[in-house]
Amino acid sequence: MTPIVSNPKNALPATTVKNDAKPVAWFAWATLGYNVAVILWGAYVRATGSGAGCGNHWPLCNGDVIPATPQAQTIIEFTHRVTSGLAFITVVTLFVWCWRRTSKSARLVRSAAGLSLLFMINEALLGALLVKLNHVAQDTSVARAAFLSMHFANTLLLLASIAVTAYLLSREPRHPRVVARRSETIMIGLGLLAAMTMGITGSLAALGDTLFPATSLRSSLAQDFSSSSYYLIRLRFVHPLAAVVGAVYVSWLIRKNLSQRTASHALSILVMTLLVLQLGLGVVNVLLLAPVWLQLVHLLVADFLWISLVLASADLFFDRAPVQVSTLELQAGHRHA
Repeated sequence: MTPIVSNPKNALPATTVKNDAKPVAWFAWATLGYNVAVILWGAYVRATGSGAGCGNHWPLCNGDVIPATPQAQTIIEFTHRVTSGLAFITVVTLFVWCWRRTSKSARLVRSAAGLSLLFMINEALLGALLVKLNHVAQDTSVARAAFLSMHFANTLLLLASIAVTAYLLSREPRHPRVVARRSETIMIGLGLLAAMTMGITGSLAALGDTLFPATSLRSSLAQDFSSSSYYLIRLRFVHPLAAVVGAVYVSWLIRKNLSQRTASHALSILVMTLLVLQLGLGVVNVLLLAPVWLQLVHLLVADFLWISLVLASADLFFDRAPVQVSTLELQAGHRHA
């Protein structure tokens, strides 16, 4: 019989993933990719002013399950609702499947899957409130900006939870142990918060570009610093400042991952590449006056950068030393399945 190895001091519960959980990992990665696609379509809804395509009805579209004579904006908004509903189903499926195919000791994986479901429920509620309160289309209210900020922050947390779930499910049985020092833990928390701020300010800048499209680069820059400009326009300069702060964290994270105990060199290189690409896209986006297609590409790279940052931060925060699993635990896990 394989001996039971006791948990080391200050270690988290074992994240035991059985061999038959590998299909769940593939499904988790697919769920992550599908949700990124849904987010991009949601940005297209905002950029084309199609948020009111179904009126203020929710979950129905203009009072119907399927709109009878839809216009272009109705089709765009209705498609977003259908794909969002499917995204909700994928996360629920991931949560249930993850719990059925992991043992009780896999608390870290189960917690990540549970957070994914929690943030998905919140995502649906925030989306419904945006519609019911008419914070769509050409609405320029401060309330819309506030709801949009909360919505995008929740979206980032949703992607982070699904990504961590997929990442942990893809690993062999491991014993996660917190190895980050207190100063590193604080830096990771502040860095991810800065990255979230960068994303939130980017969503507000994109909203400003949609509601108040610029006619020229010179007029656009002048409006950014004019006291008579609308608040969304004056807030656009905050986004590049947040990007600079986020870049500082990325540089620190890459240096730590490359020089210390982690083996995620490829992931660190990916983060660095995505950061440079994202900064370049931001400059081009300003020069071209934020065309819709470039806004979508900018958001896609931002999502990939955020996911990579979360996974690279997890590599720095946790150390995964192999752990032997007792025969009793394996038997209990199979009975649970």
